[in-house]
Amino acid sequence: MEPIDTPLPVPAGSPPVPAGSPPLPDGSLPGPTGSLPDPDGPLPLPAGSLPLPAGSLPAPDGSLPAPTGPLPAPAGSLPGPDDLVARLGRWSAGRGPLYLLLAARLRRLIDEGALPPGALLPPDRRLAVALSVGRTTVVAAYETLRREGALVRRQGSGTRVAAAALTLDTPRVKETSNPLFLHLLEAPDDVILLSCAAPERPPAELSEAYRSLVLPDGDLGYHPAGIGALRAAVAARYAARGVPTGPEQILVTTGAQQALSLLVRLLLAPGDGVLVEAPTYPGALDLFREAAAVPLPVAVGPDGVDVPEAVRVMERHRPALAYVISRFQNPTGTVLPPLAGRRLVEAANALGVPLVDDEVLADLSFDADADADADTDAGGPSLSSYGEVIGVGSLSKVVWGGLRVGWVRGPAPLIARLARLKALQDLGSDVPSQLAAVRLLDGYGPVLEARRRAARAGHDHLRAELARLLPSWSCAPTAGGQTLWVRLPHGDGVSFAQLALRHGVAVLPGATTDALGGSLRRLRLHFLASPEVLTEAVRRLACAWEEYAPGPARAAAPGRSSLRGITV
Repeated sequence: MEPIDTPLPVPAGSPPVPAGSPPLPDGSLPGPTGSLPDPDGPLPLPAGSLPLPAGSLPAPDGSLPAPTGPLPAPAGSLPGPDDLVARLGRWSAGRGPLYLLLAARLRRLIDEGALPPGALLPPDRRLAVALSVGRTTVVAAYETLRREGALVRRQGSGTRVAAAALTLDTPRVKETSNPLFLHLLEAPDDVILLSCAAPERPPAELSEAYRSLVLPDGDLGYHPAGIGALRAAVAARYAARGVPTGPEQILVTTGAQQALSLLVRLLLAPGDGVLVEAPTYPGALDLFREAAAVPLPVAVGPDGVDVPEAVRVMERHRPALAYVISRFQNPTGTVLPPLAGRRLVEAANALGVPLVDDEVLADLSFDADADADADTDAGGPSLSSYGEVIGVGSLSKVVWGGLRVGWVRGPAPLIARLARLKALQDLGSDVPSQLAAVRLLDGYGPVLEARRRAARAGHDHLRAELARLLPSWSCAPTAGGQTLWVRLPHGDGVSFAQLALRHGVAVLPGATTDALGGSLRRLRLHFLASPEVLTEAVRRLACAWEEYAPGPARAAAPGRSSLRGITV
């Protein structure tokens, strides 16, 4: 199967650079030793080797580290391969000189302990390239913090966070540096969020469901597995789609993110392999990273995940878990054909690999036939109809992100174990929300049909605006879902996202979604906003691109914009 990101031709006379080579101390690149890798594709590995987590660095002798478990991090280092660029968040969205805004955000990271004492910060030039600013901006920010005593800068030793008289303890858990989540933690401002895809407002049916609530009498309100009525309602929807399901096979969760978190905690141990699509939902990658699991990435093509390769990976490595998004894949929007889905399920079942199908977007088909049967059908077969599959679903994408109701569908013994684990976390999800969800599912058809129509209209409008104002960008149409997978003609998504922020738009760089280390020229844009907001967002992106476009040299080396592996 052809990968979704095909290699670009190398311009005649271009000096090839070793894949992943870091720049030399003077900022220059090492000499050519082989062919230039596709800036939008994964870094090449030796034949037959195990794919490594995104951000893995070569050993001092140039060899790749053995992929038998998570890479050890120095004591006090930043968690995993997360980028400083991502941790900076919307640093440039405020008022004032850029160097002061950058210094203020770095100061906050130091105060919060996200940049611990002794942490080595990126060189001036590398950080400037990643942030799409001039080197003088970074130098001035570093100097501002040096004068305050927050940083120490020494010739030949780089820039480090200064020792503090009082410091926070080294965190015992790994915190996310995913821009998908960090943008949600920012104070409200005039930045248009195309990074987090969810409906802008709840439907009227949700308000009506809450108004008509009758709370149970003689009930403690603790239901770790979920209230019986909602478990039965979700089970009935699976049964209507040809997947016989009983209430005992449903666990109600506080959104799909908690559902994935519970599965990861139950099924993965440090060093376990987990098969993932490349690219995939970045929130899942964060959970696998937190569990110290080893990603086994398989490329996504025009027809979804490369099933033959996925089967080979499962046969070779027997991962503890396989995670896929079979319908309207996030972020590419692709759909796995039924025959390929059946083969994937049968192989996973035969090899004893637990297969998780993220069905959060499965209902969002643009197909008119799906609309005609909106109350029961998602426009295609569920992977669960082919064998034993763990399904994860949610109401957040069809109804509203603020309705934190999700679920896991699986074998009853697995659901019982997950319920015991959930009881330790929160004793059960919010009962009023579950009661409202029961009312919504009782008349789900009109809600779903309205959301599908709005999503289809947003998809068409965003593609039209991109074609009008950014004709050099390319993105394939999708048959459903909520995002477009955009390819830039040059440069990289990480550095352009920084420039887009300064023009008032937050976008998700493709590199944050790809455990293969590819998708560098990709952006994920959602189309759930109103037409007016989408039009304004594309106008701002076009202004940012006009400023960014004259600098194609930014794409010289993939590693120069990602800034992975910050050390102490």
